[in-house]
Amino acid sequence: MNDESDNFDDLSPFKHLVYCTRCCLPSTSEDIGFDEAGICKACESSEEKMKIDWHKRQGDLKKILESAAKSSKDNYDCMVPISGGKDSAFQLHILTKKYKLKPLAVTFSHNWYSKTGWDNLWNVLEKLDVDHIMYTPKRSLVNRLARKSLPAIGDSCWHCHAGVLSFPLHIAVKFGIKLLVFGESSAEFSSRDTFLSQKLDLGCASKMYDVFMKISVQKGPEKMVSKEISRDELVMFFPPSKKDLDKNNIKAIYLGDYIFWDQERQTEFLVNEYGWKEDKVEGTYKRYKSVECKMPGVHDYAKYIKRGFGRATDFVSQDIRAGLMTREEGFKIAKKIDAERPKALDYYLKITGYTEEEFLDILKKMRKGSAKKLP
Repeated sequence: MNDESDNFDDLSPFKHLVYCTRCCLPSTSEDIGFDEAGICKACESSEEKMKIDWHKRQGDLKKILESAAKSSKDNYDCMVPISGGKDSAFQLHILTKKYKLKPLAVTFSHNWYSKTGWDNLWNVLEKLDVDHIMYTPKRSLVNRLARKSLPAIGDSCWHCHAGVLSFPLHIAVKFGIKLLVFGESSAEFSSRDTFLSQKLDLGCASKMYDVFMKISVQKGPEKMVSKEISRDELVMFFPPSKKDLDKNNIKAIYLGDYIFWDQERQTEFLVNEYGWKEDKVEGTYKRYKSVECKMPGVHDYAKYIKRGFGRATDFVSQDIRAGLMTREEGFKIAKKIDAERPKALDYYLKITGYTEEEFLDILKKMRKGSAKKLP
């Protein structure tokens, strides 16, 4: 299928875009592909997920974690990069309660924490009784990076994309921690991989960083250095060298590759077990994803302007795959919410100095392919 297909969908918000025939993801979703029936990889992956022997995979996970604990000796058994969001809170629970490990929790603070997110982070750390390290970049640097981020990668959040992996890797090298444990699998929602097409192994962290840089960060920290941003201010955003990562034999896994990942049930569990809090999140009808941040609405609104869909489309597509709503219901919800201007945009414009017209103009100039025809 291609972006110029005449097979338009009467339900879809933009008639010139091609949409997955099963969910609501459009052809402007990065790296998306459709099979001969017009089904995206995320939908294919959701079917594969039901056929996986998760009992066997949990056995594989147990061996990995036992090996990590055995080799750690007096050190931390592993590291959990934690924001206080639902995924990292659940990761920490699984490792400490189910597998009885001694993890080090490490937080890259985007310096945009919401009160709910701040409360969730410290509540989980206290109740699970783990050691914790946090790095928070100074406010002026965050503001300058937020301005440069928009023309560089098309959203406001370069510093978070880069710091959320770079800083934990620095800590892993410094403290000799051999295993990093992340949350949901890349095959879960991304439309880049499926569960059966991905190579499941104990990946080297240097290779993971390469993939992370290409997909999420897009521009390396050296590209952010300018008259306004000095190289020494970005020291935590430059990752350890591949040589150091490989020398220290640092590995990384996603729990979602080894246990059945169900964000609705996991969130319900966290709320009941630990008093984890939900709240209104701009850009979506869900009350948990990115609740720790003040700015997801700006990130997702930028995606809507650039690609014609936002986080509401992502979530309705997930709910359609889970059988929680019909595709028609999904399109109606996404069409209404994706286009809503977030209140947080006022704050973003204030700290960056952009006008709203400049914000929109920068993003529209970054449109590619069929997205160029968006209004």
